[in-house]
This record gives sequence, C-alpha cells and structure tokens, in this order.
Amino acid sequence: MAELKTKPTATNPLDFLNAIEDAQTRADCLSILQMMQDATDAEPVMWGPGIVGFGQYHYKSKSGREGDWFLAGFSPRKQNLSLYIMSGFGRYAELMDKLGKYKTGVACLYIKRLADVDREVLRELIRESVKNMKDKQP
Repeated sequence: MAELKTKPTATNPLDFLNAIEDAQTRADCLSILQMMQDATDAEPVMWGPGIVGFGQYHYKSKSGREGDWFLAGFSPRKQNLSLYIMSGFGRYAELMDKLGKYKTGVACLYIKRLADVDREVLRELIRESVKNMKDKQP
C-alpha cells in the first residue's frame, strides 16, 4: 500500500502565510488560522507544502489504510480558500444554510474570501467538526 505523501513538515506556517502576495488572501488566511487554532487548541503545522493543519487524529479506512491526519486545516489555493472540514457537511445543514457563498467537496469547503461567508457561522462549523472528530477517537 502506498504511503501517504502529505505529512507534517518543519516549515513555519506563519512564514508560509506571510509570503502570500495578495493582501486580502493573506489577511483571510490569518483569520482562518486563528479560528482553527481556537477550535482545536492546537498550534498550526504545515502538512506538505501548502496545507496548514491543526491537531491530529488517527484513521483506518475500510480498505485497511491507516494513518494520521489533521483535525482541521486550510490551504490558500489559486481559485479558492480550501477549508478542510474533516467530518464532512451532512450533519450541518442548518449551519450551511446560514453560511453564505461557498462550494463543497466531500470534506472541503471552498470560499473565494471570508467576506463571502458569515464568520460566526464558519467558526461554529469548524468547532462542531473538530468536536465530532475528537468524539470519534478512542
């Protein structure tokens, strides 16, 4: 079985975020960093070259693959800010209805900028997801 390539690195997340050229994207990322740090009570860690992750949990998939991953994380991508909501979105319909302008993948929330969403609703979504992931751990 192939080894997971995205792992924690020694890169300083603040150095990574402060190097973002677009001032609005940089400011949004620093705000998201604070939201996720507050929700997880964990320091930010770079996972691979472009993901800022917080906390950690152990998983074992149905296929037998197991490993460690972050509880919450985000990445400033070219098209969107990608926020990793590891518990998915199915149980958060009420929050999602109030969130604002976004798109989703299985566990990714895509937003153009923080101004497009309600920050308090986003904070609650992150907190609930982290709580859910922590509750699943043995």
